[in-house]
Amino acid sequence: MKTQQELKVNPESWVDDHGDYLYRYAWSRLRDSNAAEEAVQETLLAGVRFSEQFSGEGSERGWLLGILKRKIIDYIRLRQRYDRDGASFEDNADPTSMLFDKNGNWRANALPDTPDRAVASRELWDVVRGCLDTIPKGQADVFTLSVMQDMESEEVCNQLGITPSNLWVRLHRARLGLAKCVGSKWFDEGEAPGHE
Repeated sequence: MKTQQELKVNPESWVDDHGDYLYRYAWSRLRDSNAAEEAVQETLLAGVRFSEQFSGEGSERGWLLGILKRKIIDYIRLRQRYDRDGASFEDNADPTSMLFDKNGNWRANALPDTPDRAVASRELWDVVRGCLDTIPKGQADVFTLSVMQDMESEEVCNQLGITPSNLWVRLHRARLGLAKCVGSKWFDEGEAPGHE
C-alpha cells in the first residue's frame, strides 16, 4: 500500500479544497446546517484517521464524498431512532386532501385563484420550504428528494438506506405535516380548497 506521501494526500488542504462542496452536499441531504457541518467534520476526521486506505484510484474529493455519504446515512439512522413517530403531526383528520390528490401529487386547485398564479406559486413554495423545518427531518428528507428534487423512489431509498414501504410511510407523514402547516400559514380559515 502506498503512503500518504506517495499518494500526495494532503489533509491540511481538504477544508479549502473540498469543504464547501462537501457541506453543500450534506446540507442538500440533511437540510440542517448543524447536522451538515457535523457530518463534514466527521468525514474529514475519518479521512485523516483512515488516509492510508485511500488507494489513489479515484479523486480525493470522490473518496471524501464516499465517506460523507456513509456519515449522512449514519446521521439519518441515528436521527430516526430519536424521532420515529412524527405523532405531533397526526390526528384523526386528513388534511392532505387540501393540497394533495389520492396519488400524492399536488392538487390542481391547491393555489387560490389569483390574477398572478406564478407569484402565488412562488409564495406557496416559500411556505412549503418553511414548513419543511416543522416536520421530522427523516420525513422532510424524503419529501425534498422525492417531490422537490423529483428523484425516483428507488434512488431515494438507496440514498437514505430505507425500504420502499418506509419511503411511502415517510412521504405520507410528510404530506400530513406539510398540509397542516401550509394550511395554517397559507389559507385563511375556512377558505382551503376542497373544504367549504
